[in-house]
Amino acid sequence: MAVIEDLQTIREILKDSRTVAVVGISPKPERASHYVSQWVLERGLHKVYFVNPVYAGRKILGREVLPSLRDIPEGVDIVDVFRKPSALEEIVVEAINIGAKYVWLQPGTENEEVIEKYKDKIDFIKTACLGVVVKTI
Repeated sequence: MAVIEDLQTIREILKDSRTVAVVGISPKPERASHYVSQWVLERGLHKVYFVNPVYAGRKILGREVLPSLRDIPEGVDIVDVFRKPSALEEIVVEAINIGAKYVWLQPGTENEEVIEKYKDKIDFIKTACLGVVVKTI
């Protein structure tokens, strides 16, 4: 397990991944979680699930929002986080519990204390925006 910051390695991980769970999706088009998710969906390379208990049961970008990572009906490769750093630990624990391979920390979501605590249990991707990287593969 590691903290991954090398862009080439991150691209390879994204190429090899099939499922992405976006935690913190927003229905507001101006929010990064919304437009980054739209870019990933438009690229069409990944199965995308949206997670946000506030909007659970609603549709955003044509997909039903789930209340938690536990509600995703298949294995998850990447948990893409759009939440404040103080919310990260709960997400990481849930990601580990469902057997996710990576926690992708969108810029601004990092919590070094949580990363240090769990980096031996799950890989973290940081310093890169999933939406920007997906456009390069």
